[in-house]
Amino acid sequence: MKVQDILQETYTALSANKARSGLTILGIVIGIGSVIAMVSIGQGASGTITASIEGLGSNLLTVMPGTIQPGSGIVSSGRGTGQTLVTSDAEALRQISGVAYISPERQSRFQVVYSGNNTNTTVIGILPDYEQARNIGLADGSFITDANIRSVARVAVLGPTVAQDLFGEGNDPVGKTIRINRLNFKVIGVTQTKGSAGFFNPDDTLFVPLTTMQKILAGGEHLSTIAISVYEKNLMPIVQEEATFLLAQLHRVDPMNPDFSIISQADILGTLTQVTDTFTIFLAAVAGISLIVGGIGIMNMMLTTVTERTREIGLRKSIGAKKKDISMQFLAEAVMLTFLGGGIGVALGWILSILVSSFAGIATSVSFSTILLAFGVSAAIGIIFGYYPARRAASLNPIEALRYE
Repeated sequence: MKVQDILQETYTALSANKARSGLTILGIVIGIGSVIAMVSIGQGASGTITASIEGLGSNLLTVMPGTIQPGSGIVSSGRGTGQTLVTSDAEALRQISGVAYISPERQSRFQVVYSGNNTNTTVIGILPDYEQARNIGLADGSFITDANIRSVARVAVLGPTVAQDLFGEGNDPVGKTIRINRLNFKVIGVTQTKGSAGFFNPDDTLFVPLTTMQKILAGGEHLSTIAISVYEKNLMPIVQEEATFLLAQLHRVDPMNPDFSIISQADILGTLTQVTDTFTIFLAAVAGISLIVGGIGIMNMMLTTVTERTREIGLRKSIGAKKKDISMQFLAEAVMLTFLGGGIGVALGWILSILVSSFAGIATSVSFSTILLAFGVSAAIGIIFGYYPARRAASLNPIEALRYE
């Protein structure tokens, strides 16, 4: 039996009962569309997280006090609560080959007030290298300078969220005086918007000189974190190892059981990507249930079709049609149903992902591999759920089929 004849017979058979064929296709459309939409949301979330983490700095290693316990996760590790890092540690790390910038940081939360407006935000004491290490850009004014560090200056650089909370829209904060923990600080700059990185929002922060934070605001020489920016990505494992041994030597602790932790962007991305991948698989699995329902609908329709066309099958066999011809005919009808449903479902899923991105503000991403997977799944459903009806049709006895009423 020629392919052209199979396609022609398939079209004729499916067109004979348009309503039943349409409803069967609808089940596949809903299933494929749901899978495409759910996977696109998961992939979009993963891409957003990756961009946010990389936006915090290029080739970045972060040294934190304390040890991250297995299973506790990077996000929930109690960042900045220990006091095992000091300024001299940061100075020692500058000597490691491959290090581009070192940014010792001390952070705490304070109430910030300006003319009746107030906000409780994260205040970070930093050095000038923070701008390059953390990939910070200025929207207005200037950044912390070495002169500010040496003079323990009471100056501040605001994140855009803090600036809006204190000064509102359209007002220039530069040159104004704010109060941090009841102390006056002059605003010298406002950073560019970067967006939240999940567990840290650089827009909702306020920056002051590190010496000012240590000597006036918070007290003490300890640090919350030390950011290490590495020249090249392939040097990160080497720098991480050298930094671990150097700090362990300075702290006089076992390098295998240190009182600090060094994590890389790859560690953070790995943890967060694992979460988003699990979330995506869960969503796709839930949506995939509708595909199984759609496949059962196809099987039900094809079994009904075999029953209705029993005499036709008997007639074809009596004039020489082989089992494989009958089987191929009914299998082609099942696959055609799923292919039509798959094509419409892909379009529906794409439209849904665009609508979610536009109206819900959730990033989505539809990849070519996802579309190919959707078509592959739809074809597999047609073959799996169409095989039994096709085999049953091919196995009919031609004499009994011709006698069927």
